[in-house]
Amino acid sequence: MNNIFKDVAGGFISLMIGMGITLKEFFRKPVTVHYPRESLKMTPRYRSHIIFTPDEDGASKCIACNMCVNACPSQCIYVEGEKKEGARKKSVTKYELNFTTCSLCGACVEVCPTDAIDFSKRYNLASPDKERFRRMDLCKDLEERNRKK
Repeated sequence: MNNIFKDVAGGFISLMIGMGITLKEFFRKPVTVHYPRESLKMTPRYRSHIIFTPDEDGASKCIACNMCVNACPSQCIYVEGEKKEGARKKSVTKYELNFTTCSLCGACVEVCPTDAIDFSKRYNLASPDKERFRRMDLCKDLEERNRKK
């Protein structure tokens, strides 16, 4: 009989503690973000897929050395380049990233000798078309970003 009263008293105390926590949280400011109109601020260390970093002229710094291709453990980067007439270095003509297999490890960014690639801060990438992420052309992306400026 004594154990029953202990169990009831313990349950009542537990209920009061839970209700106290609930009451305290009830008066707190909500942390809801109304997504289409508001968005969360991304942390500085957030990284998404890679993008080209432009030089002073807005062109790509990439010299198509294929070091990023060789360093990538996922083998998700494809690079083509050519040496244009009168130029001292090669320039990139095609740079494709297969974001569906990219592990975001950062090996390509670290190994790049010209700091031509960096992580983007894009976080709400969504599409019903998977091909959009299988062949992300970074050259076209840089051109679009230059047009928007």
